[in-house]
Amino acid sequence: MVVIGAGMIGAACADALATRGMRVAVVDRGPVVGGTTGAGEGNLLVSDKAPGPELELAVESLRLWGELAGELGARALEYEPKGGLVVARDQRAFAELRASAELQRAAGVTAVDVPADGLREWEPHLAPGLAGGVHYPQDAQVQPALAAAALLRRARATGRVDLLTATAVTGLAKGRVETDAHGTLHCGAVVNAAGTWGGEVAALAGATLPVLPRRGFVLVTEPLPPLVRHKVYAADYVADVASGSADLQSSAVVEGTAAGPVLIGASRERVGFDRSLSAPVLARLAAQAAELFPVLRDVRVLRAYRGFRPYLPDHLPAIGPDPDRPWLLHACGHEGAGIGLAPATARLIAQLLDGEKPFMDPAAFGPGRFEKEES
Repeated sequence: MVVIGAGMIGAACADALATRGMRVAVVDRGPVVGGTTGAGEGNLLVSDKAPGPELELAVESLRLWGELAGELGARALEYEPKGGLVVARDQRAFAELRASAELQRAAGVTAVDVPADGLREWEPHLAPGLAGGVHYPQDAQVQPALAAAALLRRARATGRVDLLTATAVTGLAKGRVETDAHGTLHCGAVVNAAGTWGGEVAALAGATLPVLPRRGFVLVTEPLPPLVRHKVYAADYVADVASGSADLQSSAVVEGTAAGPVLIGASRERVGFDRSLSAPVLARLAAQAAELFPVLRDVRVLRAYRGFRPYLPDHLPAIGPDPDRPWLLHACGHEGAGIGLAPATARLIAQLLDGEKPFMDPAAFGPGRFEKEES
């Protein structure tokens, strides 16, 4: 088995496959977590997902993350089951937020309405004047680079996993993967876990997968005493996630970390692989965060980083066999949810490769759905 990509999805797939006794080579043209995973915040969320297949995948994934924290150690992952708080600035947004939460509750999500006068009990430093919010106790966080590395370490400890970094894949065909550094790798199947570059990997096999990069920035503050207890974001963040626009969108997302710094996001824009730093976007993120948490106005930002979310047009990942190449399984296109969805994605991939009945119907994630749209 060859897994292309040593980010979170690839690491989770390697771990799941090795656990089932399969031999795996993980191949990446860069280092471990050198792509989107290394630039992620580590969100494990159900709060931003509407009822449907992605939410079902997220609920199972959060359950699996809890198991992984118990097996690998919460500290090794910086796993924090701290919950999320979504806040609304006005009554209209609060009404929409509560209506959305009601639908999520019907799908099995725990969501607790919080009136305006109760917000400070959850987050003492929130700005006054907010209309209300919803608390999601299932939301959690990990440090993505640590978590992916921990999964790869466990997978390699089985003796069934080889890690080939600084190795570019140059060709794909049934039974073999051509590389620049290790020649031909012979295999029974290939898992495309290349994230934002998943479309390029698919093209090497003659397949089409319309993965596009969606750039985002994150600000990192100086280490602080505990100020933000949960992952806190404005309700309009959900609309930004669901938008298909290529234009810049940003909404306040604020959360503390185990190490002390506060992470501030989130922006989205489709500008190709342009890695240039945008001072106006960073200023906008800082201003939106300070609107939610005025205490941050006098806090120093130490650095900013950017990454590229692997975007697919319908905002659902591609998980499963290529329709014309059953030996090629795709596990990419998770956009900003890849960290959170990784364990359940890996479980689906492992079940499909093992001939086991999947824990959920993977049809909504079928890679062939894009070919149907084009025809």
